[in-house]
Amino acid sequence: NQEVTVSVESLVPVDHFLRAVEATIDFSFIEEKLQPYYCEDNGRPSIHPITLFKMMFVGYFYGIRSERQLEKEIETNIAYRWF
Repeated sequence: NQEVTVSVESLVPVDHFLRAVEATIDFSFIEEKLQPYYCEDNGRPSIHPITLFKMMFVGYFYGIRSERQLEKEIETNIAYRWF
């Protein structure tokens, strides 16, 4: 019964395309622009807008046209989840 600790960071190759995108683009502007449209205390918490934006990026970059398929791909691909 050995414990093994693995980080997602170590599973994504250093030269992966999404690492270059992450290093190049500062996504904080999305949160600033959309702040007025998100309510802090009204019902169920929403998905963070940067997460949604990155999901659409992955779909565009990798030719995944269906949002359902995109969700499945992100669930199984470690690099997509890391991004």
